[in-house]
Amino acid sequence: MLMEKNRKGWIKIAESFFAILLVAAVVIIVVSNISVRTTGAASKILYMERGILKEIELNSTFRNEVINTEGTVEWVDFPTQTKGKIQSLTPDYLTCVAKICGLSDVCVLTDEESILGDGDVYADSILMYSTLEEYNPRIVKIFCSI
Repeated sequence: MLMEKNRKGWIKIAESFFAILLVAAVVIIVVSNISVRTTGAASKILYMERGILKEIELNSTFRNEVINTEGTVEWVDFPTQTKGKIQSLTPDYLTCVAKICGLSDVCVLTDEESILGDGDVYADSILMYSTLEEYNPRIVKIFCSI
């Protein structure tokens, strides 16, 4: 009789364990499928942002414009030629803004939130140290939203 009650307890514990394991497996599968779907768009946007930043970094005109700035430069006051290049390389389905900051500055969005809207914002940055004439390390950060 004592053995009979003991088995029922272990069976209930095993059933509970497998039920929790089943629920955890379903949750993991659902979460991994969600992240796989969003990763494709995110990687495309980040690849496009990296291309724009490399274009600015490798072109001496844009590089000089960035290096010659002082302080934090918001999108409204962005250097004209560099801003035009960013706008020309940005696909129609994205809205992008950029910011130039010093190394010690916190380079985050401020008043551009109204421009980008309420969607997901993807950001990437590049560090530019100097031109042949001037050493003035700057961070160029680009923010894009669908």
